[in-house]
Amino acid sequence: MELASYSDYALRLVNSEEPARGTDTLTSVDAVRALFGTSTQAARRATEADVTRFRSVRGRLRAVFEAAAEDDQQQAVHLLNALLLEFPVSPQISGHGELDAEGRPDWHMHLADHPSNATSGYAAIAAMGLAFHLTEFGADRLGLCEASPCRNAYLDTSTNRSRRYCSDRCATRANVAAYRARKRRESDTSERTGRTAE
Repeated sequence: MELASYSDYALRLVNSEEPARGTDTLTSVDAVRALFGTSTQAARRATEADVTRFRSVRGRLRAVFEAAAEDDQQQAVHLLNALLLEFPVSPQISGHGELDAEGRPDWHMHLADHPSNATSGYAAIAAMGLAFHLTEFGADRLGLCEASPCRNAYLDTSTNRSRRYCSDRCATRANVAAYRARKRRESDTSERTGRTAE
């Protein structure tokens, strides 16, 4: 497994809240468990106390994306380093009992967490995944959706570093809004021109 893929943990957590819309899906232990995806063993450790802890980590991860979106790479790295220090992980070789084409164990790297609670484990993996993504692709590849009022976090994996929206839906909504605004301006201009000619 590519270690940068662990950055999806950070995205799932940050995007569990949409501050501009006033929505927050992180309201219960079940919501915390859902963030873990297929990692049911880790999800089982979640308790009611993790809801508040997850929200705290979410705010800190969002601050990393905000700093990167504002082109403050030093601050993004500083904030991410603080998370890495607070929530450490250890790399671990794993094979899951699977064999490659030659019958040898199919070894690969995983991030092993040794948490005292579900939040610590999730935060460790999310921060490390985001750190791998940042160091492999650059801080300018972390962004916040430009389609108002969305502001969801995204990771730009485009070849030309041009991503500005978290999803195709937001990109389409923004493009339609821009098109309609252009048409209104054209209509207003032609109406003023028509009145002047009379």
